[in-house]
Amino acid sequence: MRDAEARAIAAGVSSKALMEAAGAKVAEVAMRAWTRRPVAVVCGPGNNGGDGFVAARRFAEAGWPVKALLVGDRDKLRGDAKLMADIHEGEIAAFSPGGLESAGLIVDALFGTGLDRDVEGRARIAIEAANDHPAPVLAVDLPSGINADTGAVMGVAIKAARTVTFFKKKPGHALFPGRAYGGAVDIVDIGVTAEAVAEMRPDTFENHPALWGRAFRRPAWNAHKYARGHVFAVSGGPANTGAARLAAMGALRIGAGLVTVLSPEDALAANAAHLTAIMLRKADSAGEIAESLQGADKYVRIALIGPAAGVGEATRDKTLAILNTDARAVIDADALTSFKSEPQFLFRALRANDVLTPHTGEFERLFGEIGAEGKLAAARAAATKAGSIIVLKGADTVIASPDGRAVINVNAPPELATAGAGDVLAGFIAGLSAQGMPGFEAACAGVWMHGAAAQIAGPGLIAEDLPAAAPAVFRSLLSPPKPQEADQADG
Repeated sequence: MRDAEARAIAAGVSSKALMEAAGAKVAEVAMRAWTRRPVAVVCGPGNNGGDGFVAARRFAEAGWPVKALLVGDRDKLRGDAKLMADIHEGEIAAFSPGGLESAGLIVDALFGTGLDRDVEGRARIAIEAANDHPAPVLAVDLPSGINADTGAVMGVAIKAARTVTFFKKKPGHALFPGRAYGGAVDIVDIGVTAEAVAEMRPDTFENHPALWGRAFRRPAWNAHKYARGHVFAVSGGPANTGAARLAAMGALRIGAGLVTVLSPEDALAANAAHLTAIMLRKADSAGEIAESLQGADKYVRIALIGPAAGVGEATRDKTLAILNTDARAVIDADALTSFKSEPQFLFRALRANDVLTPHTGEFERLFGEIGAEGKLAAARAAATKAGSIIVLKGADTVIASPDGRAVINVNAPPELATAGAGDVLAGFIAGLSAQGMPGFEAACAGVWMHGAAAQIAGPGLIAEDLPAAAPAVFRSLLSPPKPQEADQADG
């Protein structure tokens, strides 16, 4: 955003005009979202506070009762923030919790996107007072106290009912815990035009079908099952077969032409009792799994290993055998943990279109603690280190590519916190990969469709409901197929 503003200014938009537009939009959103009421605008000493002074002036011009409360010293205001404070004709009082007493709406204009240390002193008192007050809070740009890059709470943070942000969202709007503090987010135009930032090449995105829709392969009129790819899901032992079947069903429902469960001999009966459209093949050893993948068919093959596979040397050997074939791989759960003592063996074998799907615990076993740099940076670094796609799962799943692109998913409902949901996700990604989507796009699409399926299934969902909801997700995305003309015969 700082780069975008600098480019806009270079193109002829003044910084004062940007601040004037930002403050005006804050007041406009507030007056649209709430009925007329007394407003307390809590301003910090920087540009965010400058936006607040503009908003206070616009409230006053519209006839709303308003007071501006400054956290900091008036004589330390500089630049555009000082200008907007001087233009404001009403009183600018030093902040005290008592200044909020009659407020029916609090505007948080303390900090913007530059916060890089814990909030303390007078700013902390102001945030705590606003959070303790019954009036709703409208945050300017980002709730004060939230790190714009990581979503972390910097000691204490505003709990906003609504947030007005400028030009584009910031990662802190999409990543937890920050996402839980912002309420509804309004993205407003303040004069930063697309032309002014034409040379920018963003590499962080919110997950959306527009990102991967062109890579989605809808079956052609002459398609057949082999053209839609073949997924092989590796099963655990006789008491641990359900997870692989969930993944296999996810792959089949998402569109893979064929799905085969590769099962140890002693688990064949358990798997056979539950499988119909999904095929079953005996494969006890790493060598048998590799042979199944090499000898299957000439079309796209995807191997999925990890769900309830068992942690240990046998699973590690099976994973390496898969990576030594030309089948692409989706690696999950136990297959990831099996490399916790020697992750470099896994990293050396991975290819660019392979997909790893760890939750936080599995991620940290391979890559170390996420730390202060946050989930987004950690996933990016892991993708570079592994040389493959990373799907760092959670309420704010991050998908990262070795080329630096990263996507934050925002559509997952909390009902996805249920056993087996991650197995289905691995199956969705494998099934989309089998149909020819590149690994990164398949991962983004699989994660988004997984969230959409959970929304359709609704409260009370269990993992088995997710594949069943996939057709409804497709109906929401795809227009009806167009009639196909038959080939014209020669002569």
